[in-house]
Amino acid sequence: MAAVPLYCVCRQPYDVSRFMIECDICKDWFHGSCVQVEEHLAVDIDVYHCPNCNPVHGPSLMKKRNNWHRHDYTEPDDGSKPVQAGTPVFVKELQNRTFASADEILLRMKGEHVTPRYLERHGFNYPIMITEMEGLGLKLPPSTFSVKDVEQYVGGDKIVDVIDVARQADSKMKLSEFIKYFTKLHRPKVLNLISLEFSDTKMSEFVEVPDVAQKMSWVENYWPDDSFFPKPFVQKYCLMGVKDSYTDFHIDFGGTSVWYHVLWGEKIFYLIKPTSANLALYEAWSSSPNQSEVFFGDKVDKCYKCVIPQGTTLLIPTGWIHAVLTSQDCMAFGGNFLHNLNIDMQLRCYEMERRLKTPDLFKFPYFEAICWYVAKNLLELLKELREDNCPPPTYIVDGVKALISALKTWLKREVNEPTSEVPDNIRPNHLIKELTKEIRYLEEEPVSGSKPMKSQGSGCGVGPGSNSSARRLREQQRHAPKVPSNLDILEQHTREVLKRLEVGPLEEDPAFCAKVHGKLNKVSTASAAAAAESLEDNHLRLMLVNGRIIREAVQHQRRLQGDKSPMDSQGNSSSEAWDNQGLPSPLSRSHATSPETEYQYCDPSMSPPLHPSKRHAPNPPPVSNQATKGKRPKKGMATAKQRLGKILKLNSRQSRVFV
Repeated sequence: MAAVPLYCVCRQPYDVSRFMIECDICKDWFHGSCVQVEEHLAVDIDVYHCPNCNPVHGPSLMKKRNNWHRHDYTEPDDGSKPVQAGTPVFVKELQNRTFASADEILLRMKGEHVTPRYLERHGFNYPIMITEMEGLGLKLPPSTFSVKDVEQYVGGDKIVDVIDVARQADSKMKLSEFIKYFTKLHRPKVLNLISLEFSDTKMSEFVEVPDVAQKMSWVENYWPDDSFFPKPFVQKYCLMGVKDSYTDFHIDFGGTSVWYHVLWGEKIFYLIKPTSANLALYEAWSSSPNQSEVFFGDKVDKCYKCVIPQGTTLLIPTGWIHAVLTSQDCMAFGGNFLHNLNIDMQLRCYEMERRLKTPDLFKFPYFEAICWYVAKNLLELLKELREDNCPPPTYIVDGVKALISALKTWLKREVNEPTSEVPDNIRPNHLIKELTKEIRYLEEEPVSGSKPMKSQGSGCGVGPGSNSSARRLREQQRHAPKVPSNLDILEQHTREVLKRLEVGPLEEDPAFCAKVHGKLNKVSTASAAAAAESLEDNHLRLMLVNGRIIREAVQHQRRLQGDKSPMDSQGNSSSEAWDNQGLPSPLSRSHATSPETEYQYCDPSMSPPLHPSKRHAPNPPPVSNQATKGKRPKKGMATAKQRLGKILKLNSRQSRVFV
């Protein structure tokens, strides 16, 4: 086996994750950290001499600065080349520019008023500035929290991405090195740290994101714990920039919305509306070779200037194009989140990133995977709202339509680019088909008596984490008083009979038995009279015979023929009388030969009673409607007649009486 090449004074193999520099004399390679050369400073070296060559050839030679307005400051300054973004000349000119005031588009609100319910009703289309934090749910460290505290709780060895502002170029360095640079009085360069995500560090305990971002976030609400893909962490960023740091115009990855709080210092935002015209201009500008030489704010109708002082929070909606200038040393906290209110715009921004070939490092992690998870959850939401006869709000319908189109496109793309982010537990074609079906229901068969939703809000709460009005509607319907039907009356009558029958084995004491029988007779008489009155109003005259329900029409026919039931000594009909065991005596005992009843009496001592479901042809099948026809009752939902028959069967075994 060939020996692994060793490099540097530490004699270690090559490591792609560590910055290395080549000596221009001996041509050997060295780790920057081993020879005290930082990556962002290496670009300033014209000729590098390693520690071994330095004693012989002298120190390294540095590049000569020829201009202050170009990223490559070694270019001759002939005055013909335009100013590039981020350079000292650019920053000075930017501060002297005049812009439209952000008051034209800014919503100033109290923290307690910024809720998911408010945004669902009024939309989230314009930036929101919050100066009164109470009720926002945002938790932050005190304003005395310093960059050294960040190093303590995050760890100095953490590798971070730092922007060299004058060159608008990225480089990597240890957090401890950046903190050392930040705390120096003399800074040879302007460095900006804007991508320190600290959710997995001890500093995370000091920060809680605003409630509105937490409750609306797709990742927080829809990302499953058992997902094959790692959960995206984009909710907690710490941003540390020195004076004159500048980030050029951009749209946050995946069209995410942003919450942004200045702990100390000051930031200036330059905001542009995400209109179709502006987005088209932005895409053309981003792909142009001279992008850094053109100030994008000059290409649109209006660019708004928004100053964010210490202690202020800014919420930026989906798709807003913005640049940021740090007017003084600053520490800020922020986070990104996807949500249901602007799904279409989020997808447009993602597709734009793909066309611009944005590196994965600057894209939302597993954006397509989270969209599949969201589509699955929105399908369940649409079905629930349809079952509750509650129309979904417009932003959900429009968002689902945009999702369907995007999901179809991604599936087609899989043929040529097999980089699937479809979760294993999702059937993509079936999901798209079901979503399309729900949209068709809404367009072709609108909910009767309901008006189409024209505003962002809805009578049915559908936002993640919000209280659903659909659920409240179901609760109201569940507890609303119902008008009793004939079947309800039958059920009530059956329950009363069952209560009277649920008496334990009687003692052999004759006196006690007589007392119980007397009470049962009184109850029977009273309930029979009450039942007769109520049944007469509902035109339902019922009688139980051996588990079968016989309509009073049979008895009425007999009365017309002169066959009237004799009354007992207490004035009760024989069909309502109670036998000597405290059980009702069926009318069929005295009219066993009647052809209408088709009843044959048998001695209980000779054969056990049959459950109604076990009896032969004379019993008619259970009453059913079109929905239940041909289906067996679900477990635990036996009919009242079946329950009564079972109780009678059990009672007869104990008391030796068959009804």
